[in-house]
Amino acid sequence: MNPLPAAGRTPTTISQMMDLVLSDPGRPRLTWYGDGGERVELSGAVLQNWVSKTVNLLVEEFDAAPGTVVTLDLPPHWRGVLWALAAWRCGATVEPAGDTPAKAGDVVVTARPDAWAPVLAGPGAADLVAVALPALARSFGGDLPPGAVDAAGAVMTYGDVIGWAPETDPAAVALDAPDGTITFADLVPGSGVPGARVLVDGARPLGGLLRELLAVWAADGSVVLASAATAAELAADPARLDRLRETERITA
Repeated sequence: MNPLPAAGRTPTTISQMMDLVLSDPGRPRLTWYGDGGERVELSGAVLQNWVSKTVNLLVEEFDAAPGTVVTLDLPPHWRGVLWALAAWRCGATVEPAGDTPAKAGDVVVTARPDAWAPVLAGPGAADLVAVALPALARSFGGDLPPGAVDAAGAVMTYGDVIGWAPETDPAAVALDAPDGTITFADLVPGSGVPGARVLVDGARPLGGLLRELLAVWAADGSVVLASAATAAELAADPARLDRLRETERITA
């Protein structure tokens, strides 16, 4: 078990961090600004709910546990954040994919399943999860490679509370990114500004972005995540950026 640390102490595990996020269940914890004006807001309770469902799918469908490698082939996006948190919650290693599908872990989570079909052909291949990025998607749409799981429908069939998840191994690799590896012992940073509402630019490598989000949540803060295109538009339009900061009550 990983009980929530005493008041004023920073969480050191993903489980503790998620408990902290849930301590104020109605408060916005992740707000997404996507291309074309899409906005999605997840409160602490909703974020926990999505992560729990995804953990249950990973554990029950793919036996995810310490030693399992989840290749994450998603852009900086709220859905990608959920899959990373769920993989870490069950002790698996998150491996951001490159631009060209090449090395696959035990489970590949992707928004472009057709691109992975040649890599995953043959016996002993990784499991494939297809993720539709639009907020209202109820299925991936179209034909999927044989054996692929359609995340849009599958996640919703699992329970809102984690049934069982293995304990994480502090010495195991949590994040295997091109710029280095990070163990579970060092995964949750402790340097965030307490209670801040932070605007995060999605135009950066996924590994570093995920670590920035963890730092915000571990400090009991909340995130406004802008897609790469939206972040560029905001940088070119200071008045729009100021309006966003005021509307979303961004403090950092």
